[in-house]
Amino acid sequence: MAQLYLRDIPLLRPPGQADLLQVLWCPYDHDPDHKPSTALFWRSAAEVVDILATPPEPYEVNHSGYLPEPCVLAPEAITEYPNSLDLSPQMRLMVEDWNRWQAAGASVDSSYADYPREFYDIHLADAPGWKVGGWPPWGRTDPNPRYCPVCDVQMVPLLTIASFEWDGGERHSWAPCEEQAAAYAANAAGSCCGQDPSQPTKVEVGSTDTIRSISARPSPSIRTPT
Repeated sequence: MAQLYLRDIPLLRPPGQADLLQVLWCPYDHDPDHKPSTALFWRSAAEVVDILATPPEPYEVNHSGYLPEPCVLAPEAITEYPNSLDLSPQMRLMVEDWNRWQAAGASVDSSYADYPREFYDIHLADAPGWKVGGWPPWGRTDPNPRYCPVCDVQMVPLLTIASFEWDGGERHSWAPCEEQAAAYAANAAGSCCGQDPSQPTKVEVGSTDTIRSISARPSPSIRTPT
């Protein structure tokens, strides 16, 4: 599914002397969420030998979106903020105050005057797409902290596997600069950005959903566009 090197993502923070994270998944629906099951392996790249020129493909999958298209990652660090549901009540009130946005000189479209919190959640919070670390998206559920069953430390997102790098709505503002023209063109054509460039992996989880792997260790905010 994914292979991430410490040399490409310096803030990956692997355990011990590991410098490679390999993410595998089974392309079948598994309970309780009816999504592919994932397994993460930390390894030393120097110990990975006899690499197959052509990786084997599963003979059967539950859904065509469970078979990734081979891609080369181009990680880039981005700044994102927590979803408004993760903010304290005081901070949430500040985000909802249109006068504060105007006083700060923020370039916010006046159409958001009645709902500035929507602007925050769409354009500034929890970036969509495949990413390492960062903030989790919410919507179908309220924030739900997860704790390590071994050390009882609150866990944080390690890797997000997303169906789309951005959607066909306003969130195409998250598209990389070099993809902005294609993102806006696809949106104007009335499509959900299609398979390319917003879905280079061709992975589709559930109903264009995401899968998150979480870790008891702090993780960086690195997006991994392909």
